Amino acid sequence: MSEKPKVGFYWCASCGGCEESIVDLAEDILMVTDAVDIVFWPVGLDFKRRDLEAMDDGAITASMINGAIRTSEQEEMARLLRRKSRIVVAYGACAQMGGIPSLANQFEREQLLRYVYEDAPTVVNEGKTRPREVHRDNGHTLSLPQFRNVVRALDQVIDVDYYLPGCPPTPKLLKEAVLALLSGNLPPKGTVLAPDTALCDQCPLRDSKPADLKISRFARPHQIEVDPEKCLLAQGLACMGPATRAGCEARCITGHMPCTGCFGPTSRVKDHGAKILSALASTVDANEVAEIDAALSGIPDPVGTFYRYGLAKSLLRRRVKVEV
Repeated sequence: MSEKPKVGFYWCASCGGCEESIVDLAEDILMVTDAVDIVFWPVGLDFKRRDLEAMDDGAITASMINGAIRTSEQEEMARLLRRKSRIVVAYGACAQMGGIPSLANQFEREQLLRYVYEDAPTVVNEGKTRPREVHRDNGHTLSLPQFRNVVRALDQVIDVDYYLPGCPPTPKLLKEAVLALLSGNLPPKGTVLAPDTALCDQCPLRDSKPADLKISRFARPHQIEVDPEKCLLAQGLACMGPATRAGCEARCITGHMPCTGCFGPTSRVKDHGAKILSALASTVDANEVAEIDAALSGIPDPVGTFYRYGLAKSLLRRRVKVEV
């Protein structure tokens, strides 16, 4: 009997939802565990770094790494998994594009540390003490990972074979990805394992979207009573569906919430945020500056709206401090 394929999972800078999505397979997780050997999954089973280091290079058939790269430890583990794996999948929006953690790229490293350890309203730290990367005491040394200057997507650190989008990926996409890995019938390297069409094409409200869409003012979901039968963008909600890849089964839309863009762009888009901005700007029914300002006042955080998941992979990438 042939040996079962070996699979690894690892969690970098993310919320943990991608790890939860594996469990969301429900009874299908039995199919996965019957078909593969999970040889590294520290959050779910008792695996240590030394277990991974002891493996031969290329011993793991496929590793699914979720989360962005913020610390030196995450970078080291990503490089180690790349060496031990024949295939690496960037699992979820944070690994694929930097995700919500990469919104921190709007700020300098020192600004973040000062706020977290000194200036936040809930912090009492009169001595302004911060964690040190290395501490020695009585002959013992304790080290902590280095907090890098910038948040990066996985493929900005290591070579990535495939991308499984979403925040988190749906159980359907995960199952299809695992079956594809098991069958050996893999698409070209670099493929995003989701439909290469805009979400609007699969939206259950697409027939209610006006041909000539005009919006006089954007609103946030809590500010209006949402009509569940009408296109959310037509109601003035900043829905990212026109610029976002399909494959999520329109779960936010069916919950009467606008798409936030977690599946990222299609292959024809260079900058997801710019594409969203262009799509929404084309719908604004205003010509005068005051009218335009009024319309856009319903989007108080443009970067957090248009680049919620993709700042690390955008043309902007991060804020650069310029000395004057």
